[in-house]
Amino acid sequence: MKMKETPQELRVRKRMLPGAITLHGFIGNDKRSLSTIIAADEQELEKLGYTAEDIADRMQYFTDASFSTFDGSIIIDNCYKLETDVVRGKLPCPYAHGGLYRKAITKLTNLENNESVSWTSLNIHLIKDHHFFEGKGSLFRLEPTVLVKALF
Repeated sequence: MKMKETPQELRVRKRMLPGAITLHGFIGNDKRSLSTIIAADEQELEKLGYTAEDIADRMQYFTDASFSTFDGSIIIDNCYKLETDVVRGKLPCPYAHGGLYRKAITKLTNLENNESVSWTSLNIHLIKDHHFFEGKGSLFRLEPTVLVKALF
């Protein structure tokens, strides 16, 4: 079922297109409405027994733990290999409610199951506050199932 986008969603979607905030944008090749994308990911999380907040809090925990390392990767909790690369600058949230997010990419590998994921500081915010994991085909799309396998 395709849901019609509200005028606000259309404005947000426009900011999510390639070139508006980031080179590649946040939508990828996903034709679904933002509310449909979010609802599908929330449904997947419910099946997995986690919330968007659980995921974002765990991502923030790992980002914080690895942020002060300047000499490569570290091992956290004897199970997670982490590395965070910081780039100069900040990005705004496409929902335009204020806030700037540091350009940083955290890469995590779960050493028990070899599942790897990468995310940005903006991804954490988008997941926690908007339940948005990005559209299918987006450069930084984070699949809830993969996140759960890697983070927990």
